[in-house]
Amino acid sequence: MFDAITWIAVAFGAGVAAKQYGLPPLVGYLVAGFVLHGLGAESGPLIETLSELGVTLLLFTIGLKLKPKSLAAPQVWGVASLHMVAIVALLVPLLLTFGNLGLPHLADMEYGPALVLAFALSFSSTVFAVKVLEEKGEMGSLYGTIAIGILIVQDLIAVLFLAFTAGKIPTFWALGLLAVFYARPLLFWLLERVGHGELLLLFGLTLGLGFSELCELARVKGDLGALVIGVLVAQHPKSGELAKALLGLKDLFLVGFFLSIGLTATPSLDMLPVVILLLAALLLKGFLFEQLLLGFRLRARTALLGALTLFSYSEFGLIVAAVANKNGWLSSDWLAIVAITVALSFVIASPLNAQSHALYELFSARLRRQERSKRLDVEREIDPGDADVMIVGMGRVGRGAYDFLVQERGLRPVGIDADPDSVKRHKAAGRNVVQGSATDADFWHRLHLDDGHIKLVLLAMPQAHENVFAAEHLLKEGFRGSVGAIAKFPDDEAALRAAGVHQVFNLYAEAGAGLAQHVCSALTPSADDPDSGAPGAGTSACVT
Repeated sequence: MFDAITWIAVAFGAGVAAKQYGLPPLVGYLVAGFVLHGLGAESGPLIETLSELGVTLLLFTIGLKLKPKSLAAPQVWGVASLHMVAIVALLVPLLLTFGNLGLPHLADMEYGPALVLAFALSFSSTVFAVKVLEEKGEMGSLYGTIAIGILIVQDLIAVLFLAFTAGKIPTFWALGLLAVFYARPLLFWLLERVGHGELLLLFGLTLGLGFSELCELARVKGDLGALVIGVLVAQHPKSGELAKALLGLKDLFLVGFFLSIGLTATPSLDMLPVVILLLAALLLKGFLFEQLLLGFRLRARTALLGALTLFSYSEFGLIVAAVANKNGWLSSDWLAIVAITVALSFVIASPLNAQSHALYELFSARLRRQERSKRLDVEREIDPGDADVMIVGMGRVGRGAYDFLVQERGLRPVGIDADPDSVKRHKAAGRNVVQGSATDADFWHRLHLDDGHIKLVLLAMPQAHENVFAAEHLLKEGFRGSVGAIAKFPDDEAALRAAGVHQVFNLYAEAGAGLAQHVCSALTPSADDPDSGAPGAGTSACVT
């Protein structure tokens, strides 16, 4: 136990060091495992248990985020499947060719192991992509949602691989697992009553890990069960909150997985040529993503930024390699090679994504020449019509502002929201809402604000950096009207004003003032109706 805690502490230190250089902490965890293994450390029961729990929770949270409608778009499932087939078809002969040339670790490779290795390297990292999109504030952008959809399709394929390679024959009792589909109303009922604290977290752990264990007892791959139960619950409105509640715990358990990889593999200098070859193949991987996204009628900017987001090898590739090693298809040396390659792919992809917008501007002329003449509806020009106010972000704050402007001021607002489901709900309620991502610079290029109808823009997105991004691009596009925005903290207010926002509404400060005003207006008797209001201390406190 003490050794395992020590290894975790070392992994923590390495993760902090990696983060200081702008890299995902998992790079540090892998390096910590390699170093510890080199010093003679070995993986133990606690590390292995954490590893298994981390992978199971990873698949459960993927299921919680899975919306079948979002995967039905051709630019999502089409790009994901075509890219995987193309990468495998290109990498297998490449690996075998260099094997014939006598490259170390490839010299004796046969077709079967080469196929498994190419399959493992066809995945892109979900962890890395989410980190990049969150840091750039572009999770809601078009290219961000497409990239996440592609990653989910890849993850589903990986889960199927894990299920079919488990080598288990389900028992008769496996049929009883189908009863879970009839238990969804009960699961929804429980989810509505567990609140928002520790009971929600405990519910998620019990559901994901519990159903996984039931599947294992019936000799069905537990990871597949975790994904399925996650998909069942994904239709509930609180599924997103549940996924966020499990996020920290899942990442903590995954430390065990990355540590276990490092603790069971020994890097050596003769692996370097193979690692360099696989990193060179990363260029091919990114180029294919860009060309496929262009082929599915997306703009050049969307295609480039999406390709850069997917420009990495994946932790799922490590999982596939670990399974292949366990089944005897790949040696432990290959486990080390894949782990090093995955870590270095993050090192290469991080600065490229940090400069993604600058790279697009640099190569925009060449990239635009590759665009298709016909584009998807979501990439066409946006005309706000005769609206005189634009509200960016149609959550609770944006919706309230929209209704107030219509009912109390008689204005004609247009709402902007990145979530297509949210747009449909608002349209069904009679609101004029257009789908678009305000954190996508191309959105502002496609938005027609030059006719002078829009006099006021309200930025109501939840993250301050999203509102700052939108304000800066409004000014770049020559908007001369008034801009207002919401903020939560004083430093956010300063950043928004520096970006050109005229009026900043601090949600916390103004909510307190609004609460007092609302209560006092209800308690204080009006001049016309002296009997109205509630008598007593509350009334006198509001009257000065």
